[in-house]
Formats: sequence, structure tokens, C-alpha cells
Amino acid sequence: MIKKATAIFLDKTFFKFIIVGIINTIVGAGIMFALYNLFHCSYWFSSIMNYVVGSVVSYFLNKYYTFGSKKITIKEIIYFILNIAVCFLIAYGLAKPVALYILSDYSKAVQENVAMFIGMVIFTGLNYLSQRFIVFKRGK
Repeated sequence: MIKKATAIFLDKTFFKFIIVGIINTIVGAGIMFALYNLFHCSYWFSSIMNYVVGSVVSYFLNKYYTFGSKKITIKEIIYFILNIAVCFLIAYGLAKPVALYILSDYSKAVQENVAMFIGMVIFTGLNYLSQRFIVFKRGK
């Protein structure tokens, strides 16, 4: 049973999603951390800009490369946008209070940098599952 469940989640789409994720991470995290640390933008603005830019890249790479979805439909685009928004709100809504609590003795910059990293990890897991099983689900 566990082996079958693992095979469902760890097939070729998972590994393609990881490759796309690496590209998105380089682009999005680069933007996020540069905005926060170099341009002194806020936690929320920096995080949001990561996902605005990364989501455009993610949509096209995951649609065509990872999940092999051929047609662009309004329903798919709406699901994708809602997915990104919900994953973002959950991931970053959880990450910041957790990082602030755990790192209460550290500076705000350390707390928020760690929170952004934690948010990225949570977001990635939620995003993969929802893109695979909802947004780009085969046989819709």
C-alpha cells in the first residue's frame, strides 16, 4: 500500500516538477531576497513579487513540460491563479508566525529571511499536489 502511494506521487511528473521548481526558485527567490535585502522592500511585497514572477514561469513550464497539458482554458488559468494564491497565503501565513516564535531572540531580518525560506518549502509541497491533482489533472 505504501509502495503504491509512493509510486503515485514520485513518478516522472514529480521529477519534472522539481526541475521546473529549481528554475522557479532561482528566478523567484533571487527576486525575493534581492528586493528584501538589497532594496529593503517589505516581507510581504518581496514574497509576493517572488510568486508573481515565478508563477508566470511555473504556469508555462509545468503546463507543457511537467504535466503535458496542451490546451489553454479559462478554467485552467483560474484554477492555477487560485492555487497559487491559496498556497501562498497558507505557506507564508504559517511561516512568518512560526519563524518569529522560534527565532524570537534574533533580529527581524533573520526572522523574516528564515520565514521566507520556510514559506518556500511549504508552498512547493502544496503547489505540487494541487497542480498535479487539480489544475493540470489529466482526464478532466
